[in-house]
Amino acid sequence: MQDSIGIPACFSSSERQADDTATVTRSGQSVFMSVYRTKLAGECRLVTVTWCKNLLLHGLSVSVQGPDGDKHYRCKVELKPWYFWRKQGSKHFIVDGRMVDVVWDLKAAKFNGETEPRSDYYVAIVCEEEVVLLLGDLKKDAFRKTGCRPSLIEPMLVSRKEHVFGKKKFSTRVKFQEKGPFHDISIECNNSSISSDSSLGGFDPELQIRVDGKLAIHIKHLQWKFRGNESVRISKTSVEVYWDVHDWLFGSGPRHGMFIFKPVNSSTSAPSSSSSKLGEVCRQDESVEEDDDNAGESSRFCLFLYAWKVE
Repeated sequence: MQDSIGIPACFSSSERQADDTATVTRSGQSVFMSVYRTKLAGECRLVTVTWCKNLLLHGLSVSVQGPDGDKHYRCKVELKPWYFWRKQGSKHFIVDGRMVDVVWDLKAAKFNGETEPRSDYYVAIVCEEEVVLLLGDLKKDAFRKTGCRPSLIEPMLVSRKEHVFGKKKFSTRVKFQEKGPFHDISIECNNSSISSDSSLGGFDPELQIRVDGKLAIHIKHLQWKFRGNESVRISKTSVEVYWDVHDWLFGSGPRHGMFIFKPVNSSTSAPSSSSSKLGEVCRQDESVEEDDDNAGESSRFCLFLYAWKVE
């Protein structure tokens, strides 16, 4: 059954708006983008699943990369709280002449105040009688509803981008290994320390990054160390953490700090502490579709967190 579904404001023009600074700040919406690599319509492609949330609605968008890497095929879903029947349904679109179905059941989904649901839901992407990507914990329900078999190729999570809002504390949850546990990450900028020779009106800000409640990184004198990187150990995974909070300290108007969490192989030497490294990681993520040789390595995954300060 095909639902006639409107397009959320956060996806009204193009999914690329989720990365557009002006669009995100105007709407004040949280945006979570997860990029997966899987085989679809005869090709290995990147599939982006985007969730957005503002005061009025939840939005869900699925984007499939075209053969040239630039063109994208999209399916967009609006989840208004007063339209309960639209929290379950399906839509289809055509990718290179082949039909792709997006089937979802969010009627019992538990969001727990977050943008992306925590449990009791599924979103299935189906092509040529295969479920090529399946999100959520109701997997049996998804296979029963679609009547299709699982894909022979296991999808791989390539990257995750999040836009979150707060006054001084920002939180998220992430898996650094596909079969590993979720980890709670919190980032807090503390301006309570006072320094008489500080150039920031007497304040000497500090940055604290906690993982599962434990202090992992503590940066003092942030006005001198607003860009940098450190390695931390999370469970059995080595994670390189990059930060750039220049705009928090010296910008005006709506501004965000950027944080990158990138698992690295133990055999890979840790990068030097240099502000240019953050830009290199961003460029690596943008060109990830060009590198298939190491696609199976956990080090290919990156979490990009855009932390927007709200006064």
